[in-house]
Amino acid sequence: MRVILDTNVLLSALIRVDSKPYKVVQAWFDGRFELASSAAQIEEFSRVSRYPRVRQAIGPAEAGWLVNRIRESAVMIKRLAKVDVSADPGDNFLLGMAQAVDADFLVTGDKTGLLALSRHLRTRIISVTDFAAELGL
Repeated sequence: MRVILDTNVLLSALIRVDSKPYKVVQAWFDGRFELASSAAQIEEFSRVSRYPRVRQAIGPAEAGWLVNRIRESAVMIKRLAKVDVSADPGDNFLLGMAQAVDADFLVTGDKTGLLALSRHLRTRIISVTDFAAELGL
């Protein structure tokens, strides 16, 4: 099963180790699914992890550690499909990632934008809670 985790899910996993996002990321570490990512997502993750409010919860070492794990172990997408369907243009690259690798799931904490779409081509767009349930977590 190939999965895209929204950047907000990755950041949330580092903020709270007792959270569903943490359990989902741990399931990836355990080989329960194949994660796909891209340079665009790593750039977004790096940028957002430097916001002062986020830095209070996530140190540079933790953020760097996760970026390194993603680079080493995720399927890195070289060419994103061009997509322009999200109400939030900043989310279109995630849909492009999903389309480029024919992902089974795009998992997000974005309660309005992406989740409102519910699907992009074959990819189901679901919440972290629903994906954790899919994994039996």
